[in-house]
Amino acid sequence: VRTAIEEQARKTNVSEYKAWKQARKFAYEIAADYSYAFVRIASFALTWFWNRIYDGVELQHFEKFKKLAPDYEVIYVPCHRSHIDYLLVSYFVYQNGLVPPHIAAGINMNLPVLGRFIRKGGAFYLRRSFRTQKLYAAVFHEYLSRILAYGTAIEYFIEGTRSRTGRLLHPKGGMLSMTVRGFLKSQTRPVMFQPVYVGYERLVEGKSYTAELSGQPKKAESLSDLLKISSVLKKRYGKVHVSFAEPVFLDNLLDSHAPGWRDNPLEDEFKPGWLNPLVSDLGEKIMTRMNEAAHVNAINLLAVILLTTRKQAMAREELQDQLSLYLNLLENCHYSDRITFTRKTPEEIIAYGIELGAIEAQQHPLGDIITLQPELAVQLTYFRNNLSHLVALPSLVASCFLNERKIKRAKLYRISLAIYPFLKSELFLPWDETSFQDAIDDQIKWLREQGLLMEKGEDGMLEREEGSSQQAQRLRIMGHAQIQTFERYYITTAVLAKNGSGTLTRSELERLCILTAQRISQLSEFAAPEFYDRNLFRQFIAQLRQSGALTTNQEEKLEFGEKIMEMSEDAKIILSKDIRHSIMRVAPQVLQDSNAD
Repeated sequence: VRTAIEEQARKTNVSEYKAWKQARKFAYEIAADYSYAFVRIASFALTWFWNRIYDGVELQHFEKFKKLAPDYEVIYVPCHRSHIDYLLVSYFVYQNGLVPPHIAAGINMNLPVLGRFIRKGGAFYLRRSFRTQKLYAAVFHEYLSRILAYGTAIEYFIEGTRSRTGRLLHPKGGMLSMTVRGFLKSQTRPVMFQPVYVGYERLVEGKSYTAELSGQPKKAESLSDLLKISSVLKKRYGKVHVSFAEPVFLDNLLDSHAPGWRDNPLEDEFKPGWLNPLVSDLGEKIMTRMNEAAHVNAINLLAVILLTTRKQAMAREELQDQLSLYLNLLENCHYSDRITFTRKTPEEIIAYGIELGAIEAQQHPLGDIITLQPELAVQLTYFRNNLSHLVALPSLVASCFLNERKIKRAKLYRISLAIYPFLKSELFLPWDETSFQDAIDDQIKWLREQGLLMEKGEDGMLEREEGSSQQAQRLRIMGHAQIQTFERYYITTAVLAKNGSGTLTRSELERLCILTAQRISQLSEFAAPEFYDRNLFRQFIAQLRQSGALTTNQEEKLEFGEKIMEMSEDAKIILSKDIRHSIMRVAPQVLQDSNAD
């Protein structure tokens, strides 16, 4: 910090004393002011708060973590879905006999008066970006290194912001990189990153998320938000599940990325070539393990089924049947031994959904029809997305039979393996290429056991029942669980194919894909705003470039070969002719509009 003060004084032509005062101001802006008395009072207040708005808050796999915690410097890394997340983690840690962590909070949370109390609860503040602010960066890095050296547990959200879609966001490497550097600077105790999954049945911020996805600007936090707490207290938000995932140990990662790291201390200004790959690997592992500790609640299951239907409605008996199928899938899937799910029966799940106001039952002489509340349909895509990683593989296999009754196992492998890298990147799936093929075999075996697929002959021909059968209907619903993801992929390849290789820049492709998706969404009966989410298209295009399917020429234009054309051809297996034709019709219209501009 002293070196940074001297540099700041020279650079800005001020005295070292003034630069020192600036550094001191930064330190007080950043630092927590932890108060045990405040934490104790807050624990009583939060106990009352949970009991008022939730039907229960359940903790999973904490004992496994508690046995390991005393031997490590703990970095809590929860998923970020609500402002409630960090309150829940600190609360449970405190209630189970451990010291609540210091929490990295955005400077936007340092509100007048309230910011001071948050600081007493262990919050320390950081600016959104400070790459060009060397003095601030030096103070912040030193503060983080110091509290690490003291053995203080830390919590931060590597997604950078709350997820508005229900999916995990791609991790930001800033805090992870600073933590790794801080540890290497003063190696006191080994570091353990503890991923934490938080699952809700209803969100306090549900309406604001829907508004933001629909294009409204994000509202900055303010003290006036506290006035809304009275309306929150009048509502019921179901149960919350907090699940501790398998931890990630920094020593193990350092051993694989930088053998001999113990004998080579990291200099302050030195950035070794292995650091970025290690941080990227660390972020991916944290997010993947977070998903491996997911809890599937009743609202997740109702959303993933009813949102596949044209009018988000289904006969009660059919819905019960499909719920039984998914419960059986969760019971027998080998995704992770930390996955938990509701133990309610299908009848109880429906009754609970009605009680919580997520669905309603409409009486009919031929039997009740269960439908989503129209005003909640978009919000429920959030809860469907919470378990996208769990239904991705079943949906991928089932979707290959949406337009084909028969398909050879070898062809199913080829199509699945072609799509898998993109699903893995988007949903943080756990398999490598070899284990993924084994997972496909397990999925086919399960579908055969349920009577949804048959395998005939020695040539590996897989076949479903006729389209009018109950088994075909169950398979169709499962296949549609991820259909909008596959549609987004096809939109990208269709726009590329229509415009030709070497025609579009990355930003032009991204824009045309979003416009195409928006138009298709407006022409459809229902498509959530996330269907045309810029980040999802951006990630897919980046993955195409990383895989070599897209390359950039000297003019910054995207070039492609047969791989893109093969993906477009494979879409004929998964997507219906109507969907493919509507995408192809819309894409050139968007192109003409953009050229006219």
